[in-house]
Amino acid sequence: MQMPSIREWRRKHGQSGRDAWDRSPGPVKLALKAVLWMIGTLFLLWLILFITKGRFLERPFERVASSLTGRDVSVGGDFQLYSNPHITFRAQRLVITNPEWAENDRFVDAKRIDLNIDILRLIFGKTLFRQATLEDTQFAMEWDKAGARNSWTFGDTPGEPFRLPEIRRATITGTTLAYRDPPRRLIADLAFAPIAARSSRFGEAIGFRGGGTSMGKAFDVTGRMESPNATAAGGRNDLAFRIEVGDSQIDAAGTLPGVTELDGAMLNVRARGGNLATPFLLLGVAIPETRRFDLGGELRPVGNEWRMTKIAGTFGQSDLSGSMTVRTGGERLFIAADLASRALDILDAGPWIGISPERLERMGGKGAITTEGGRPRVLPNAPLNAEGLNRFDARIGYRATAVRTGTIPLQNLELKLALDNRQLALTPVKFDFAGGTLTGNINVNARQSPVVTRYDVNLSPVRIAEMLRGFGVESSGTNGVLKGRLNLTGYGDDIRESLGSANGRIAVILPQGNLWLRNAELLELDIGDFVEAALGDKLKEPARIRCGLLAFTVKDGIGRADPIFIDTRRNVIRGGGSISFKDESLDLALEADAKNPSLFSGQSPVGVGGWFAAPTINPISGKLIGRVAAGAALGALISPLAVLVAFIDLGDEEDTNCAPVLAGASGAAVRAADKAAEDK
Repeated sequence: MQMPSIREWRRKHGQSGRDAWDRSPGPVKLALKAVLWMIGTLFLLWLILFITKGRFLERPFERVASSLTGRDVSVGGDFQLYSNPHITFRAQRLVITNPEWAENDRFVDAKRIDLNIDILRLIFGKTLFRQATLEDTQFAMEWDKAGARNSWTFGDTPGEPFRLPEIRRATITGTTLAYRDPPRRLIADLAFAPIAARSSRFGEAIGFRGGGTSMGKAFDVTGRMESPNATAAGGRNDLAFRIEVGDSQIDAAGTLPGVTELDGAMLNVRARGGNLATPFLLLGVAIPETRRFDLGGELRPVGNEWRMTKIAGTFGQSDLSGSMTVRTGGERLFIAADLASRALDILDAGPWIGISPERLERMGGKGAITTEGGRPRVLPNAPLNAEGLNRFDARIGYRATAVRTGTIPLQNLELKLALDNRQLALTPVKFDFAGGTLTGNINVNARQSPVVTRYDVNLSPVRIAEMLRGFGVESSGTNGVLKGRLNLTGYGDDIRESLGSANGRIAVILPQGNLWLRNAELLELDIGDFVEAALGDKLKEPARIRCGLLAFTVKDGIGRADPIFIDTRRNVIRGGGSISFKDESLDLALEADAKNPSLFSGQSPVGVGGWFAAPTINPISGKLIGRVAAGAALGALISPLAVLVAFIDLGDEEDTNCAPVLAGASGAAVRAADKAAEDK
């Protein structure tokens, strides 16, 4: 209410009023005059602001806002600040800068902001937006490289949650958000659907769409903020979104503690697609391409780690479960995983050694064989991703209870992988089959070029009968075993190149045992005895193997027989020739030295040729005679027993009966040794 002037007072109250005014004490008059002056001044200021819309306050506003926020605040267009009666604030091209360390120099860049602020609430220290309109506003929110500071905290407390003031009515259009998280190497650029709110309540979920990169891999994203009201009040942020990368899609739903807080979040995630390697790139992990996959789990960001737990699903025809953690912020990513399968399909393991998943998907097991230059190749030639190995270190354990191969079933597969700065160790790769165990230690050194790979594989005794049954061969009467070792060092960026340049040794031993005759008809190699057995209906008699040894010395990818000797009940079988890891060819010949005279003994070499993927057998081939080292010449090439004992555990010498064979004895000499042993 406006106070009356002295003249109006006197006119209204007459002389008595003038007397009363004159009799008023001096301080009262001064106080009243001051109040009247202040009211008049305020009215004058209000009137000026109302008429001018407060445009002249633009520069003072910039200075005060910059001082309060510690950032540069500027208005590049129209500016209004006045009361009618509530405070109206309007600014075009309002810019609030980011800290100097931020990549984007603008925290807020708004085409137009129009606010109507409740004046009474403001007087009592609270903020109520009676009306808020934001048009084409861009937000840039960033963490620093260490993850210690963010761009939306106006103060010294890092990570303080972003809180919106109370809003009675809001209309927000054209809003975008650029989010940068260097420690997690996460970048996202989002555009939000138009937003409307009444009494601080959003009518529905807020949709958004955009894209970005994670660990350098691009993705597209669509989603919804399911709890905009709680989020606006500084509370939780319920999200549901889909990320699409390549031919894969990742659906996630869960809760963030706040609109900008990842720590403490829990997201239920399901990923599906044609190649598991694609979404793994979002975590910065380079893995081989796979067959189709469908996996789910719970994802929790904790500090500089992404923790994936309760993993469950399938890849190809195999199941997978376990947990995995990806740690960022160091010189390289670090991956720790503990994974398991109840049943692993061997075709799903093919891509991990370089066999195309597309071929496996299309052709099954035959997809492992390619044709090059008119000859079949089975060794994969997919190059090792040395550059990908440079991006992360790892400690991974994997187990599979059963492995489906289509032939010999494998059990209890165990693999432990350690990767340290491009040096990969598989120690061990281990599985059980046919009553025995294969254990391999493989070390790949990609720190140098070409890559150096060391293979050391041991085969404990496996039962031949179980192996034969796996290939559909009747094994009644067979009780022999196999054991062996492979030790090679190769050079190259893929398995084919590595083995094609390898040096080392391979040996397989048959300590003793019986083979059913039909299974061993070519091992006997004495055609006369075979025909006699066939005509005499003796095909089901067991063929007794006293000792067998197949050994190769490998140099520059060529393995030369050293030796091939098999001591059977009727013959001493000798072999020569070579196998090649360079072109996967076989060039071997076997012949028998009979312990008993036979029409065809020693005159019918058997050739083993062709390729690893397509071997051939030529039972009678005169051309092979010149290739087979025989008699004393062959015996001179045989490694001493002590050398082989050092390389492979032959077992109990009395059980193996290998001493005469390893000494290079002829059939007659072995027969004499056998008779002497029997007499003894």
